[in-house]
Amino acid sequence: MMAAAVATKTAWKLQEITAHSSNVASLVLGKSSGRLLATGGDDCRVNIWSVNKPNCIMSLTGHTTPVESVKINTNEELIVAGSQSGSIRIWDLEAAKILRTLMGHKANICSLDFHPFGGFVASGSMDTNIKLWDVRRKGCVFRYKGHTQAVRCLRFSPDGKWLASSADDHTVKLWDLAAGKIMFEFVGHTGPVSVVEFHPNEYLLASGSSDRTVRFWDLEKFQVVSCIEEEATPVRCVLFNPDGCCLYAGCHDSLRVFGWEPERCFDVVSVNWGKVADLSICNNQLIGVSFAQSTVSSFVVDLNRVTKSGTGLHGPLKDENPLAQPAPVGSSLRRIYDRPSTTCSKPQRMKHNSESERRSPSSEDDKEDKESTAEIQNPEDYKEIFQPKNSITRTPPHKTEPFPAPPEDEPTQAKDASSPSQAPETQSPLPSQESAPVPLQRPPLASSTPMTRTEPSVIPAARNEPIGLKASDFLPAVKNQSLTEIVDEEAMSQIRKGHETMCVVLTSRHKNLDVVRAAWSTGDIKTSVDSAVAINDLSVVVDLLNIVNQKASLWKLDLCTVVLPQIEKLLQSKYESYVQTGCTSLKLILQRFLPLITDILAAPPSVGVDISREERLQKCRLCYKQLKHISNIIKNKSGLSGRHGSAFRELHLLMAVLE
Repeated sequence: MMAAAVATKTAWKLQEITAHSSNVASLVLGKSSGRLLATGGDDCRVNIWSVNKPNCIMSLTGHTTPVESVKINTNEELIVAGSQSGSIRIWDLEAAKILRTLMGHKANICSLDFHPFGGFVASGSMDTNIKLWDVRRKGCVFRYKGHTQAVRCLRFSPDGKWLASSADDHTVKLWDLAAGKIMFEFVGHTGPVSVVEFHPNEYLLASGSSDRTVRFWDLEKFQVVSCIEEEATPVRCVLFNPDGCCLYAGCHDSLRVFGWEPERCFDVVSVNWGKVADLSICNNQLIGVSFAQSTVSSFVVDLNRVTKSGTGLHGPLKDENPLAQPAPVGSSLRRIYDRPSTTCSKPQRMKHNSESERRSPSSEDDKEDKESTAEIQNPEDYKEIFQPKNSITRTPPHKTEPFPAPPEDEPTQAKDASSPSQAPETQSPLPSQESAPVPLQRPPLASSTPMTRTEPSVIPAARNEPIGLKASDFLPAVKNQSLTEIVDEEAMSQIRKGHETMCVVLTSRHKNLDVVRAAWSTGDIKTSVDSAVAINDLSVVVDLLNIVNQKASLWKLDLCTVVLPQIEKLLQSKYESYVQTGCTSLKLILQRFLPLITDILAAPPSVGVDISREERLQKCRLCYKQLKHISNIIKNKSGLSGRHGSAFRELHLLMAVLE
């Protein structure tokens, strides 16, 4: 009983803060201390935080569009932020001032990374380009072209010689920085590749994708080492253990620990962090951060209680010596990175090939530099973290105390806590935390924003509770203990009381879907879409398109003529899920049929009578007219912020041929 009383949790929620006055668009953890957090928001600010402290340390201003990507350098002295407009800004955190403004990308900045030794920054954009910037010279060193869709993640190799990139085009590419060209393209993922990470010691690369797989690539043989399928949700972020013994994969509400030779899953930890955005390790604790709207949450996983070697939870163990300890240097299965003792040599091709280098000192960039400011919100924390008295020991120090874990619940509750539905934050806090609960503290930045319950102009697709309603209002009131054992039929009858209208709506929708399903079962997709459109209910159209979008081969030209008017309605809907479905369908149509439509319309008239060609020409004319009308809507909405704005801007680029 004593052992049960002092037992601690494996994972728990550390803190929840309101990080910006509007939606958070990006966030990243410092990898050196694991305690520094940077957030970028739709309010065009970059805010700096210390993990588990409620107040913002510093707020960096200067961007004029939402900040969609941020990165902290290895020493936690510099931070780079990329905006929706394609501009990049670099700040010196210790001096609290802007260092550089870099211009050159034509679309959203999706990914950033600092070179491990030299003064260089890599940026990936929705314009499919990767650029390497010299921070000291304020210029573009080289542009790497090869991806066909948005570049989602960039990582420099530990020795600083290579750059790995992953993109929505399902590929991972490896670039040679000195030669300025691609070394190899890794293919195999069947969905957008959201994250890529180098092994800290060996020539090994890991990539995570929305296809729910983690792949390991050998950088000597340029081949896949293993592929691990994550059955539940897409992989959002990955991080190697510092000694290289395993890989941590952040998935929806869970942390998974993988080995690769042979492929296996060592452990699965349930963590209620939702869509985790970044991971860091400090004091043998894994810190994970996630965001939803304007709120940022941080979580802790005690790695002392996580299995990092052994036979794994599934998959055969092909060797008798599991990866309990990393192989010593010199006995690794692969080559080890050669890290230079001094700063890296400057990459080749340092030509004045960038528009940024050709600008005069009085250019617009310098004007923007002067307009950028660093507002120090918490002077004491700023002085403690960024201006240490001793130049040898920086704070936060590398040997900080680990975050204390809350006690385990009672045995009956602890059993329930192991399920994903049990939220760690609902457990009782430590006595030292009871007087001032951390989640209730708010920084001064958001104090001017009232918490109203008015219905938003856009209904989010993922939300924890109904808009304007409380779930408790639908449940029968429990007056005494005997009513808690009510049978299902009685509970359903009580829930339905006063909600007949909603039941009628749902019943009607079910009948409409049965009609569409009957047409679908005949194998005639066009007829099923026609029936869904004839019902004149957008919810039915959305349900059908969500199925059709999953299989591109179902799309035909005559199907486009029917769906495009419905897409126009979906793009103007107030429901986020409707807009998402409309954008997905429109993107698929543009990628598959727009080149065909433009080629047919531009072709010279045929000689003689060709009925099939005339019918195809008529369909292309109709689709072109509909796309032309939709392009005006896309253009007007491309200035929106957040995920919708990014989708509309991508569609606007695809529809540029119509202008």
